[in-house]
Amino acid sequence: MTISARAREVGLEVEDPLILDDPDAHPWDDEADLVIVGLGGAGVAAALEGLERGVRVLAVDRYEGGGSTAANGGIFYAGGGTAIQKEAGEEDPPEEMYKYLKIEAGNVVADETIRRFVDESAPTVDWILKHGGKLNSKVWKKKASYPPLDYFLYHPDNSLVANYVKQAKPAARGHRAHTRNGKKAWGLGSGIYNPLRDSALKLGLKFLRHTEARQLALDKTGRVIGVKVLTIPEGSEDAKKFAAYIATADKYLAMLPPSLPFAAVTIGIGNHYLKKAMKIEAHARQTRWLRAREGLLLSSGGFIMNHKMVEHYAPAYAKGMPNGTLGDQGAGIIMGMTAGGSTALMGKVSSWRFINPPKAWSDAIVVNAKGERFVDETVYGATMGEHIVDHHGGHGYIIYDAKGRTAARKQAMDPLIVPFQRDVTLLNLTFNYTKAPTLEALADKMGFDKATLLDTVSAYNRAAKGQEPDRFGKEVADMQPIEAGPFYAMDISITSRFLPLPVITFGGLRVDERTGQVLDEAGQPIAGLYAAGRTAVGIASQTYVSGLSFADCVFSGRRAARHVARANV
Repeated sequence: MTISARAREVGLEVEDPLILDDPDAHPWDDEADLVIVGLGGAGVAAALEGLERGVRVLAVDRYEGGGSTAANGGIFYAGGGTAIQKEAGEEDPPEEMYKYLKIEAGNVVADETIRRFVDESAPTVDWILKHGGKLNSKVWKKKASYPPLDYFLYHPDNSLVANYVKQAKPAARGHRAHTRNGKKAWGLGSGIYNPLRDSALKLGLKFLRHTEARQLALDKTGRVIGVKVLTIPEGSEDAKKFAAYIATADKYLAMLPPSLPFAAVTIGIGNHYLKKAMKIEAHARQTRWLRAREGLLLSSGGFIMNHKMVEHYAPAYAKGMPNGTLGDQGAGIIMGMTAGGSTALMGKVSSWRFINPPKAWSDAIVVNAKGERFVDETVYGATMGEHIVDHHGGHGYIIYDAKGRTAARKQAMDPLIVPFQRDVTLLNLTFNYTKAPTLEALADKMGFDKATLLDTVSAYNRAAKGQEPDRFGKEVADMQPIEAGPFYAMDISITSRFLPLPVITFGGLRVDERTGQVLDEAGQPIAGLYAAGRTAVGIASQTYVSGLSFADCVFSGRRAARHVARANV
């Protein structure tokens, strides 16, 4: 076994490719037209699309499948007049959706790719509904990081922010899965993922759970023709124990943010069960070779759960709280690189600093380490996080007054608020603040430049009273003067102890945007190799808005399957 040098430096065990002079002479254990590595959102979309087009599909996943798609808040970003939008009375012409996404996606993909994504958006929702995906048209029209649990269509982006409204007509495009996980706002993606997976299985998908891809096979021309996997025999006692250990590990590892009290205990328990699962992998797995007749798709997620890889490619974000599932180790990206695949945006990470609810916090101001304001505080959480980490050294602080503190506490007890939002608000009102009788004294305690903070607050107060336009275009309805002492500073930096900053990776393999084929360093497609979802660069790789990654997974997965299907004719 020859571990790839790239894999070794980021703590992975991906091997250099096996080059076969005579593929037909190799002892293959199974084959399919399309072999998928990672059955999350992109993988399941590719599988189902391929099967509908007559492609034989075999998928592997190191765990149970679903990945971050099934584990997330269940938001699918769609617009341009979806059936759900129409039922809710939301007007969303495709051109307005395109104009908005062009702001968020920038030049990370071609304009024609954004237009294709928009054109396919409403039909994709129809496709999801046809396969049993659970959606609902009850709409929440206000700004919020996440809607109340009884609402399923909302604005998961910056579309209601004043400066964005000037550029594109807003519409509610966050289609949340119509399902419940108690009062939790996670694990809801299964309401869309599970029906797609079940449909794929009914159409003949071969799915190998508890199976890790380790090595690509190439023919002598460089075409990717298969993959070596290590699999725990399905239905065995080892497989049952492995699944149970992983489920327990997931439960405890996700129980508390790392910076909170007692998190070391829950994380320790989670790691204990994770090690037990790894021991089973060490002794129970069998090696199998899977032949990909037409194409192999890498769709195993990003690399946010691989701390060594984050430190290597995106060190500024290494102190953030990883937001992913165990499969987000970067193995698919590294595997693609071993076949000559090129990457982009590997240092690009999305950080999420949501401060509404409570609205009182976004009605106040956010400043940097100098005490200088730098953003309209009503922007979506990923935009706020980008400002804090990319442009202000990871430092950010909410400045509010006694009136704002009272309002925040009252808003936290609103019965419509999601429990995790309430708990985070109360925790930070209790422990995460620096208090002073005057702004001058607060500046001294925080190390702000005193004159800068005073000028910042003074200008904000004038704008909040309608005496002058706000420097960042914030609307008066979203502003409250900061003038009734005592005054408070709340740490929302990347290192905030009581308000961890969730982070996910954006970078990955470069792909041909028409086909999903992985590109080499010269920009040429690698025959037989595809990538999708967060393993690849896509529409969601510039600025995150909730549900756009999920939607891009489905878009890019189906794109790859269509190309394989054409080759299969």
